[in-house]
Amino acid sequence: MVNPGSALASLRDLRKVGHITPSSNTALEAITAMMNSALAARCSHHFARLPVTAVRLDDATPKQFAFEPMLAAARQLADAPIHAVVWNGTAGSWLGIGHDEELCRRITEATGLPASTSTLAFFEAFREMGVRRIALAVPYVADLTQRIAEVYSAEGVEVVSEAHLGQYINHDIGNNSLDAVRACLRESDSPDAECIAVVCTNFPATLVVEEMEAELGKPIIDSIAVTFRKGCQLAGVEPRIEGWGSLMRGTPVPA
Repeated sequence: MVNPGSALASLRDLRKVGHITPSSNTALEAITAMMNSALAARCSHHFARLPVTAVRLDDATPKQFAFEPMLAAARQLADAPIHAVVWNGTAGSWLGIGHDEELCRRITEATGLPASTSTLAFFEAFREMGVRRIALAVPYVADLTQRIAEVYSAEGVEVVSEAHLGQYINHDIGNNSLDAVRACLRESDSPDAECIAVVCTNFPATLVVEEMEAELGKPIIDSIAVTFRKGCQLAGVEPRIEGWGSLMRGTPVPA
């Protein structure tokens, strides 16, 4: 077992990532801690919660992702201090990439820190892998799933197949069993898809990526993992770790 204290002179030595997190999310903090166990002597993760309880295409949902509450959370995280900020949520997948780009610009302006989001991290991974055709696996309702496909298509990534569970209450999403996650991944897949994208940071697919990549024979990019990876990179740590799939091993090559 790794003894972090043997490699640390002080907690000041750690590179620190701040995560803005949906308030009703029960998956990403626990899974981030699990993933970070191999990096405990190098990196730490800190969380601020933003009120989010449901996700659907209505008038209320976009208001949950207004800039000012996110900026307030980023400022609180910067008090720590930290080295980077990520919005650990996928709202940009249906609100549009421009929303997340503007959010990052404002966070950096307010805190002086580099910033990214789950959605921007996805597209960076797609570019690294040369991926243009994906399968989409999400817990969401049908119209939100379709909106995500439209946003991705506008950015040059075609959704060639998808599976969705019809859920919009975040509490329900976080309570999905791993068998339900596995079934969703299998249903989403298509021979035409170069990889599978799991778009939701409260859907615990991260825990089965390694086994499902072996079963389905292609890379799986999961929201929690891709955000973890980008946050670590922005803070100056390259998180190459085993047991969490090809992306986290540093070998994200399409099958």
